[in-house]
Amino acid sequence: MPRQGRINVEAGIYHVIQRGLERRAIFTEDVERQEFIDRLAKGLEHTGHQCYGWVLMPNHFHLLVRTSTKPISDLMRKLLTGYALYFNKKHKRSGYLYQGRYKSILCQEESYLLELIRYIHLNPLRANIVSDLRGLSVYPWSGHAVLLGKRKVPWQTTGEVLERFGKSKAEAIRQYEAFVAEGKDMGRREDLSGGGLIRSAGGWRGIHQLRRSKEKWLADERILGDGDFVRQTLKEAEEEMNRQEKLKKEGWDINKVAKKVCDLLGVDIKDIKNMSKRSKIAQAKSLTAYFAYKELKVTGVELSNYFGITRSSISSAINRGKKIAEEKEYRII
Repeated sequence: MPRQGRINVEAGIYHVIQRGLERRAIFTEDVERQEFIDRLAKGLEHTGHQCYGWVLMPNHFHLLVRTSTKPISDLMRKLLTGYALYFNKKHKRSGYLYQGRYKSILCQEESYLLELIRYIHLNPLRANIVSDLRGLSVYPWSGHAVLLGKRKVPWQTTGEVLERFGKSKAEAIRQYEAFVAEGKDMGRREDLSGGGLIRSAGGWRGIHQLRRSKEKWLADERILGDGDFVRQTLKEAEEEMNRQEKLKKEGWDINKVAKKVCDLLGVDIKDIKNMSKRSKIAQAKSLTAYFAYKELKVTGVELSNYFGITRSSISSAINRGKKIAEEKEYRII
């Protein structure tokens, strides 16, 4: 069976899991963990994604990420490739480091965000890497200590999590800590980390109820949420795929987007690749980058080659273009 494509949702919450090949260690000492974290921090800054929860285990890791306008793959591709090259060079090895593709599960925010944060951060306790909650509270390779205020990690988003537990920071931390403690004996949960139908049906109890009622249930291993969420997400993904096919048939590419943008702003298309910082030309370049990226799924590499500028400059241009398009309510497709 061909593997399914990833579901990309702007501002979506994704639970990302990657394991070592044959469950071998991908982190053997703290210097490697720090290398991975440094790369993650740079990736989050580059993509504009937010990280709510994370943990590094000896042979795998978990991330809980909210995407920006860019897909989760923009973060993971560079992070995983870069770290694998570093690890292989350090250990004088070659070949694959990871067990297949990373798993990225789109999650229904209100139902699962806090459950996933707790589940992810309890990993070291479940694996007996730490012996108790006190040890977990100072474990340096997860986001738990950061939410407790015992460690500072600038790239981890804490405010949006803690505000769900209390109005003041002190109250929120107490309530969060109590919430984690309540789940310390939950064990491994298939509904949060695997088994598409199990997740979508609400766990094993939900599966048994569905079997008894003989009710049909839509499920997808890429999605964690109730039936309506799964159904709506798949519907939107199919609509987006059909739209992309339609745009291709209509001949849309970067050049056509650039022509439309230039006509809209009254800019000569011959100037759009110039390094001029004139306001109109700079706006045209940013809008072209944004619309090509958003509407046609043109990659950052392709845009970098088209304009002859760096990837970081393209990332900035996309963000500027998004802001301009939203402020001016521009649409070209």
